[in-house]
Amino acid sequence: MSDNKLLVIENRGKYQNSIVYNLKQSNFDVMEVQQGNLVINMIKEANPSLVVLELKLPGADGFKLCAQLKARYPTLPLIIVSSWGHNLDIVTALEMGADDFIIKPFNPLELLVRIHSVLKRASKRKKLQISDQISAGPFILESKKRRVYKNGKLIYLTEIECKLMKQFMQRINEPISKDILLDEIWGMHEGNDFRTLAVHVRRLREKIEEFPSNPEFLKTIWSFGYCFHVNENE
Repeated sequence: MSDNKLLVIENRGKYQNSIVYNLKQSNFDVMEVQQGNLVINMIKEANPSLVVLELKLPGADGFKLCAQLKARYPTLPLIIVSSWGHNLDIVTALEMGADDFIIKPFNPLELLVRIHSVLKRASKRKKLQISDQISAGPFILESKKRRVYKNGKLIYLTEIECKLMKQFMQRINEPISKDILLDEIWGMHEGNDFRTLAVHVRRLREKIEEFPSNPEFLKTIWSFGYCFHVNENE
């Protein structure tokens, strides 16, 4: 798979032509499709490094297609582009596994920057997957299996909880801003509701802390973010 091979799934000819033209000008190898029912086979044949997906498609539900793609190809980077810009649409797409969400109309340079950013994170994830197990204090995280052990006790995590746990365990005793967490996990931060992040952090605490309301490990830094505190000598 080449890092410059992109699949653009877009239903509006004029806008699609603009997106494709600018990507090709930036030396990307771009494939185009307008019908959602053709996407799966095209991905099998072409093996793109990233997908740009429009939510409004003829004969297909963009949200369902997003979920199907991430279920079948969980490591395939996917960016949503849409004129739908409600917070609920953005949150829904990100929870279904999209790596980023860009609201139309947008500057072509913004799309290029987002694509490079998502591809860079995907490359980092591949390197981290070589060594899947992370240890910190009493915790051992197996991110591929979405589970963590605390003092040998098995705890199952959701996908988002696992991503959060991984971020914290890679930065033990280091303050992490909410913006960084949103960017690393969902691929965007501007306009996001920090309450969504807080909900996932609360649920993670309920699983890993003995007293979630008075956490020993996952601490809040008010007006900034969080810090995962462990004794490095354990």
